[in-house]
Amino acid sequence: MNKVQNQKVAIVTGGAGDVGAATAEFFASRGYHVLINYNRSKKRAEEVVEICKSYGVESTAICADVSSNEGCQEVAKAANDAWGRIDVLVNSAGATQFIPLTQLDDVQAEDFLKIYSVNAVGPFLMARAVSKFMKEAGSIVNISSIAGETGRGSSYPYVLSKSALNILTVSLARSLAPKIRVNAVMPGMIEGKWMLDGLGEDSYNRVKKDFIDLAALGKICRPQDIAGAAFWLSDPDSVVTGQVIKVDAGFTLGRDRNQSR
Repeated sequence: MNKVQNQKVAIVTGGAGDVGAATAEFFASRGYHVLINYNRSKKRAEEVVEICKSYGVESTAICADVSSNEGCQEVAKAANDAWGRIDVLVNSAGATQFIPLTQLDDVQAEDFLKIYSVNAVGPFLMARAVSKFMKEAGSIVNISSIAGETGRGSSYPYVLSKSALNILTVSLARSLAPKIRVNAVMPGMIEGKWMLDGLGEDSYNRVKKDFIDLAALGKICRPQDIAGAAFWLSDPDSVVTGQVIKVDAGFTLGRDRNQSR
């Protein structure tokens, strides 16, 4: 690929997942060249690349472990070598285990370390890697979860890792200002394969119904909703930084029980 100096470039980690794929497509549809990072799902990542290219932009996929410094440096360098710039980083790579919070004995110390390395350490390493290539008005968006605020989620390691990601977002926003803005999106339950595979169909449908019943908007989020929020936060003219924004269909707000349905 030839270096392009006037067309914006986005990196999306976890680009083969539900949210990552939707985010890559969203940025491509708005004219961004997109580098998609994946760890295992090569076929899906290549499919996302082709979708992005259908919008007339350039796109490529790179397999790298973004919980390691070497992997993050490789991803950042690949984007800069291809297009001569990096404008946006969306940290969408994530990991969890589905262990009910009541089952304390089922959680091992190594579970914390493995999940934390992807969900909290990885975004720091990626932010550090891209910061040397970003020009003025760069943007980093971390995909977090309301679990990091509510303390309820798929497992204790996941909850703690997302809480850490939230405060990392604030710290990085201070450190990288004024050149780079850093924000996070906190989704509630997201409709898609990731949750379905993790929970199984019966549990997935039950949890989905619970979220819909409790959410002020009476729905759950789609991956495209999270992608749209990430794109909005990446507007180079934005003055928003250091914010952790809920995109949860009003789940944490709650539904007024006196309100007719």
